[in-house]
Amino acid sequence: MSYADQLFIDMCRDIMENGTSTEGEKVRPHWEDGTAAYTIKKFGVVNRYDLRKEFPALTLRKTALKSAMDEILWIWQKKSNNIHDLHSHIWDSWADETGSIGKAYGYQLQVKHPYREGMMDQVDRVLYDLKNNPYSRRIMTNLYVHQDLHEMNLYPCAYSMTFNVTKEPGREKLVLNAVLNQRSQDVLTANNWNVAQYSLLLMMMAQSCGMEAGELLHVIADAHIYDRHIPLVKELIGRRTYPAPRVWLNPQVKDFYDFTVDDLHVENYETGPQIKNIPVAV
Repeated sequence: MSYADQLFIDMCRDIMENGTSTEGEKVRPHWEDGTAAYTIKKFGVVNRYDLRKEFPALTLRKTALKSAMDEILWIWQKKSNNIHDLHSHIWDSWADETGSIGKAYGYQLQVKHPYREGMMDQVDRVLYDLKNNPYSRRIMTNLYVHQDLHEMNLYPCAYSMTFNVTKEPGREKLVLNAVLNQRSQDVLTANNWNVAQYSLLLMMMAQSCGMEAGELLHVIADAHIYDRHIPLVKELIGRRTYPAPRVWLNPQVKDFYDFTVDDLHVENYETGPQIKNIPVAV
């Protein structure tokens, strides 16, 4: 099995066996039929993935890696908050009649701020520091801007990336690591999607700065499984697993803003069948 499979299986078992239930409590999410969407949850789940060993893709079921990359490029490269710039329909439920999701996600990354070196947005600031101040401990982004929350159609779930560079013995290149902070995660629908897309982001950032992608540390404040997802999760984690796929980027691309989904290459990605008709709480 892939390492991502093992982490996912262990995490799901831990949540279901040792988590706490929100049943009967006042909760915001609900199902399409209007009933409250309760969860079993664990506080402070932390998973670590070393991209130098293997790419963290589930094989229990397929993760659409090109779609995951398209979404991360929509947020971080296009810095867009309009679903018309995205090829999937993942965000349709949160868009208004113009396609906007409000002052969320990509909107926050494209706002320019004054620095000593000049006006830069958050992505350009990260790229600047990785190239010019790689040992800085201040290389990070934040999407959870309180003054704009009332104008966001969805509060950011994965809201912060902190980048950290290390020089390791025996390695020719500097190693770029990152911490992804997430306030909340629907484990069945979103866990490996988020892990895969932020791993790809780390790989793109590293390649753009002449570095090697190292570890992604994923911190989830509220990792939960919805009540109607429990039977699906139990079936999923009991499946046969396969080795991790080989995943790499076009080595010719040196500028973060030049990456496209066509630069993502995936080999030997063998998986179990997809789960269809997963109920989604909103």
